Amino acid sequence: MRPEPRGARFTLAFAGACALGALYGFLQGAWPFGLVEAVWALVAQRCWRKACPPQPAAL
Repeated sequence: MRPEPRGARFTLAFAGACALGALYGFLQGAWPFGLVEAVWALVAQRCWRKACPPQPAAL
């Protein structure tokens, strides 16, 4: 996967929105929608992690 050209913050916001959509879908009983949104949230989070690797701790 290549990084999102819009930036890491956009990707993280998209992952959060998908996670909230999944939660809403599960709570209202539309589990297929919730499942698809949960998968999208995981994919977006993975893209965000690849775009923003963890920084080493400064001593």
